[in-house]
Amino acid sequence: QVQLVESGGGLVQAGGSLTLTCAASGNILGVASMDWYRQSPGNQRELVAQIVMDGTPKYADAFQGRFTISRDAAKKTMWLRMNALKPEDTAIYYCSLLPVFGNRFWGQGTQVTVSG
Repeated sequence: QVQLVESGGGLVQAGGSLTLTCAASGNILGVASMDWYRQSPGNQRELVAQIVMDGTPKYADAFQGRFTISRDAAKKTMWLRMNALKPEDTAIYYCSLLPVFGNRFWGQGTQVTVSG
């Protein structure tokens, strides 16, 4: 079983920055990707960024250039640096791990609120 714990969310003014952290633990074998998703009220959960097996970061178009995903594979930790935050970035941000085999795992989420 895999556990994912997000931290670092909070309230920030528009234009500010936050760094989210995802700490993974448990029996982790063969990770296809680690991802950040977000979900705002009334909207579907959407992919923000991901790091695939070879360490390559990928971003949804809307976040390219403002958000940076990184990881320390040895420490089983992933980060999402978010710059130039906008009120529309307000959402619950989720850490997710997709194994090579098996179902995706999710963290409990961390709330990010951007005041305008």
